[in-house]
Amino acid sequence: MRLVGEEVFAAYGLRDAPGTDAFWAAARTPASVSDGDGWTTLFLRRGAEAASVVFESWSEPVPLRRWGDTDCWYAEVRMPARLRVTYQFLVDGAAYADPLNPEGAGGDRSIAATPDTSAQPHWPVVGAADVLPLPRTRLRWAGGRLGGRRTVRVHPVGGGGPVVLLLDGDDWLHLHPAMTAFESAVAAGDMPPVTLVFLPAKDRTAEFGCRPELWEAVRDELLPLVAESGVPADPERLVVAGQSLGGLSALYAALRFPELVARVACQSASCWWTPGSADFADPLGGPVGGTLAALLRERPDLSGLRVAFDVGEHERRMLPHCELVEKLTEEAGATVRIGRSPSDHDRAGWRQALLRDVAWALAGPGGRPSR
Repeated sequence: MRLVGEEVFAAYGLRDAPGTDAFWAAARTPASVSDGDGWTTLFLRRGAEAASVVFESWSEPVPLRRWGDTDCWYAEVRMPARLRVTYQFLVDGAAYADPLNPEGAGGDRSIAATPDTSAQPHWPVVGAADVLPLPRTRLRWAGGRLGGRRTVRVHPVGGGGPVVLLLDGDDWLHLHPAMTAFESAVAAGDMPPVTLVFLPAKDRTAEFGCRPELWEAVRDELLPLVAESGVPADPERLVVAGQSLGGLSALYAALRFPELVARVACQSASCWWTPGSADFADPLGGPVGGTLAALLRERPDLSGLRVAFDVGEHERRMLPHCELVEKLTEEAGATVRIGRSPSDHDRAGWRQALLRDVAWALAGPGGRPSR
């Protein structure tokens, strides 16, 4: 649906002349109207400079059009049913959050969701200017197998409990309020008390490939640091949660380090990965299931593993890779949960799956075998 004249804005409930103070006082975008089997969504920006709407993974950038000689720039974007997506405005090479949208993700991103998208209980609406709370406990992890230094934050929720290792931990600290969301979920009785460990990545491609170094370091260096921190934690009941390359690494750890990792929450794992494939012109064009499928065809005994898979329903090219790995994992004896979120390859769409799948992973047996 593409309208002409001021009907463009009237369809979204904006009836004042574009660019006037009354128009801007009423403007709250993005705003969507039904369009057959999907939605047409209006994005607005007030300013003098040309800009584009840039989406995370889902679409190519969409240029905004100027309304006459006003300060009103707009775009109507066709969106499919059930889509939650992160976006930002790009102006002269600089990225900005949408000031008309109260829901941010870090200082320069906003979140849009079509009206038919399910809610995300426990995740508060935070603005782009809001500063998210940080755990008080900071662990300095230096040297060792991975080299360099990194700061690992640790937070006991509900008094602490099983360790939930969040890969790409800085994203869950600074872009999406995982600490607050887990506290809400525990308070509501949707999961037991846990201890969150936010593990930042220094080089995602190097660390999250199917290599043992990261997990040797987690086993021999990081978990002992957590145990020595004085924060209540039970590393014997460890859940590893990862997305994209982090999801790849989490499942690799379960295959190669079963004595360490027996519970996994795995969102949009990069199951296409093979050595060097991240540098290919078409990384997803290789063997279906990549290295993980090859490892699973070795028929490991995964009867002690509990793993939740989730993929965005709009990640069309990811689905064959993930579906094969899901199938092979279940055939190897693991207890498997499979979900599809209303998103593309986007952390905004993984948020609810993260809480749900960590809770599911903790609901059943699992953990390190007794020695």
